Amino acid sequence: MLLENKVAIITGSARGLGKSHALRFAKEGAKLTVCDIHDCGPIAQELEALGAEVLPLKIDITKENETAELAKKTVDRFGRIDILVNNAAALGGLEIPDFIKPFEQLAASDWDRILEVNLKGTFLVSKAVIPYMKKQGKGTIINISSTTAFTGSPVFLHYSTSKAGVINMTKTMARALGDFNINVNCIAPGAIMTETMRALVDSEAEKHLIERQLLKRAIKPEDISAAVAFLASDEASMITGQTLAVNAGEYLH
Repeated sequence: MLLENKVAIITGSARGLGKSHALRFAKEGAKLTVCDIHDCGPIAQELEALGAEVLPLKIDITKENETAELAKKTVDRFGRIDILVNNAAALGGLEIPDFIKPFEQLAASDWDRILEVNLKGTFLVSKAVIPYMKKQGKGTIINISSTTAFTGSPVFLHYSTSKAGVINMTKTMARALGDFNINVNCIAPGAIMTETMRALVDSEAEKHLIERQLLKRAIKPEDISAAVAFLASDEASMITGQTLAVNAGEYLH
């Protein structure tokens, strides 16, 4: 198993991509802290059924005191933090049905919310775990971006901007943390039909997205989770500061 006895925090793991990552990590032998603003009870039960040790927490990653508690409670429970997957993100949210709109129609509150979660949240969780990783002399951080960070989008300005920031944050953190034996990498997924995406994209639009890919088949959450598990493993110990696009060739990075 790739991650046997490794301790991992996966943010945004109650559903969608984060849930997929957690299930893959459990199958690879990891001990897991799953956390979300949504209830992590159901995913915790699934992980325990796979034999994983699990700490479920409800947190808001935009609150510094809550991210500090996340790191502390993980160490209190498991003794260390080997891996952080900064998966939690806002894609407009299911509560915002008019998310897709020209950028000049975006409200300042739309902009603030997306960047608060996707950039500030990633920063705060990383800031909380880094002291523990430095103390133990090793760690791995994996950030989740998007291929919209490379291509841009006229209707996703706030989202694509935030995800471009995640890529730059990855590079900067890798440079800052290399001396402490902490690897920092990034995954940039293509279009995946998670719950949030299905609220925004109909079947015809999904077909169009697949047609843009070199590989004409749908990207599944499990495809992204496989790449995350690899970067989290010791097999990727000499990889840092990199962004891996898992997008079926929709954009060549």
